[in-house]
Amino acid sequence: MKILNLKIIACNVMWRELCYYASISANKFEFKYLPWGLHRDPDEIRREVQKAVDESVDSFDAILLGYGLCSRGVEGITACKTRLVIPRGHDCITCFLGSKNKYKEYFEAYPGTYWYTPGWIENHLAPGKERYEKNYEEYKKKYGEDNAQYLMEMEQDWFNKYSTAAYVDLEVGDADYYKTYTRQAAEWLNWRYDEIKGDPALLKHFVNGDWNAAEFLIVEPDHHIEATNDDNIMRSVQNT
Repeated sequence: MKILNLKIIACNVMWRELCYYASISANKFEFKYLPWGLHRDPDEIRREVQKAVDESVDSFDAILLGYGLCSRGVEGITACKTRLVIPRGHDCITCFLGSKNKYKEYFEAYPGTYWYTPGWIENHLAPGKERYEKNYEEYKKKYGEDNAQYLMEMEQDWFNKYSTAAYVDLEVGDADYYKTYTRQAAEWLNWRYDEIKGDPALLKHFVNGDWNAAEFLIVEPDHHIEATNDDNIMRSVQNT
């Protein structure tokens, strides 16, 4: 089998898992990780990922995008001279669970789920006591105590739509710490705690170049990504 020369452009929440499975792959890799904070604005994801794609040299066999559809943040991203490969998923949790079908099954069973993984815990302040206390102090300094209390009440109201804190375990990093962190967050928020054994199959296929059409979208040069609003999640469309 040919050894592929691949560029990975991914959200920083996936760096542990992607680096680990890439390290045991026969293929060669160059990595570029982008900040989690881009998720606050899908347009910013699109701009920064497209910029990273445009800046990549033409010598790669493919550019792998470590994202899901991400609130349509990858929609419109265009392949230049090198094909793009992206998992068919609404977000990166699909990669940790192993398939979009597993993600869909869990979401339908527990629609109020907030996901925790090593990258999510490390790269943003996940819901829990630590987040509440830090945000409250920052708001109090900026806006005063009364306004801080109001802002925190608004945030806690937003958290009321969730009922489960689910940790996906791929046994990467200090799993005991991440599990304890998630369990404590669930207890503080009065959410149900769940621990799900992750499946690395999709990540392994991703880095090994096993890109079947059911699991991955391949975007050839002069094509771009478009959301499909169905189980395919996204498709490749030729530029006009």
